[in-house]
Amino acid sequence: MLPNIVAHSLQVCRVATFLVDQLGACGMKLDRDLVRASALLHDITKTRSLTTGEIHALTGAEFIDAMGYPDVAFIIGHHVILDEKFLSDTLAEVEIVNYADKRVLHDRVVSLQERMDYILVRYAKYQEDRDRIARNWLRAKELEKKLFNFLPFSPNDLDSLLRSDSLSAAIQDYHHFCSRFYHQPLSVSISFDEIPSIGVNSPK
Repeated sequence: MLPNIVAHSLQVCRVATFLVDQLGACGMKLDRDLVRASALLHDITKTRSLTTGEIHALTGAEFIDAMGYPDVAFIIGHHVILDEKFLSDTLAEVEIVNYADKRVLHDRVVSLQERMDYILVRYAKYQEDRDRIARNWLRAKELEKKLFNFLPFSPNDLDSLLRSDSLSAAIQDYHHFCSRFYHQPLSVSISFDEIPSIGVNSPK
């Protein structure tokens, strides 16, 4: 996995885990380990997709599902485009990871608008691309409104509330974990507890 994609995945994990912790403090219980694993692995096939042109959300989900982690695979498969059925009154782990990914540009926490501006420049070659991206971002804005209805701070506060921990040591841990993950036989299970900690504890 390319270093910039590793850094992006770690930052997405920080955002997603922070949101789960804050929602938990407000009485909403979500599976923190599932969110953490899915956020770390959401771009697991992104690097090769740059060469193959494959849809990395789908192939990433297939890869993780084949490893024996269907719940993680499901979230990975929906981290780019979220099915409309999830836009209900409740929140699910898949929504947290989907939103966190849309708040991280490379390794920086940014607004939805800044992320969308980048996506349009990077990926919208034709009008149909722009239309598809615009539809996806309307859903992201709906999700943001829904999510922050449960939280005591605004989307604009997210970056300042996250601690500015260095990602260098975490990147090394992540590479070590992924190398083990790739080389484990399918019959061998890796516990969520083995996923490296990346400084995603709630700030004091």
